[in-house]
Amino acid sequence: MPSIAAPQTLISEVGPRDGLQSVKATMPTADKLRWIDALVAAGLREIEVASFVPPRLLPQMADAAEVVRQTVARHPGITVMALVPNLRGAEAAIVAGAHKLTLPVSASHAHSLANVRCTPDEMVETLRAICRLRDDTAPSVAVEAGISTAFGCTLQGVVEEDEVIRIAVACAEAGAGDVGLSDTTGMANPAQVRRLFTRLRAELGDKAGAAHMHNTRGLGLANCLAAWDVGVRTFDSSLAGLGGCPYAPGASGNVVTEDLVFMFEAMGVRTGVDLDRLIAARGPLADGLPGEPLYGMVANLGQVA
Repeated sequence: MPSIAAPQTLISEVGPRDGLQSVKATMPTADKLRWIDALVAAGLREIEVASFVPPRLLPQMADAAEVVRQTVARHPGITVMALVPNLRGAEAAIVAGAHKLTLPVSASHAHSLANVRCTPDEMVETLRAICRLRDDTAPSVAVEAGISTAFGCTLQGVVEEDEVIRIAVACAEAGAGDVGLSDTTGMANPAQVRRLFTRLRAELGDKAGAAHMHNTRGLGLANCLAAWDVGVRTFDSSLAGLGGCPYAPGASGNVVTEDLVFMFEAMGVRTGVDLDRLIAARGPLADGLPGEPLYGMVANLGQVA
């Protein structure tokens, strides 16, 4: 059973959205829901379940509204998140009942144009409009921003840290409840993570949000630990390490949720997640995506201890 003691960190599971967005095979809705059921049974308290984008661009998310509605109905008490790239997506997510909206705002001009077809500053204005919509129609819904390519971009190259902080501050001023940093391309290193999150927390205080790390170059867990060391307490991860941005060449999977939970629990940091049940959640994932490679070190041991 999940730990009775209060968790000391929040593991935000992004597999059903970020994990699936770069998978070619479309997972049936019923399988998505069974997978989410298993994630909740493992003790995860915040799950990003869908992305509200045009189905012609991302057929995997054509059932986004249904997945959000069903998850909210089946699992009271957890936070159901949805990614929204624009005002139309935010409207649909709110109608479906999402508890939290997350908006990707890239610090890289090139990635922003490739991903959402507008500049970073235009995305800040979109965020401002979404926050107004939220205030007018659903004030209980949280809105967060994730600063994509915060640690480097395969399209643009170097992303200046001053620009990352400028965009993050602008997002907070536009109304985001919290602003996190995303290593979209897996280019971060621990020294860089410590430095940039320290700056973010100094600028935003309690509005400094999650660390979203990728394991493209094998540094995902090290970067999460570096973020923990400077005060970050929310971490995005994906079961079996699925994921990657289809508009960032070379961006492979997210940090593996199972490995991240194991690392924190082994350190004595409570996550509230039952590792055995978490590993078992790979079953419905594999059933819904037969033949899809699943990653992770802890699950491959065959036992937790």
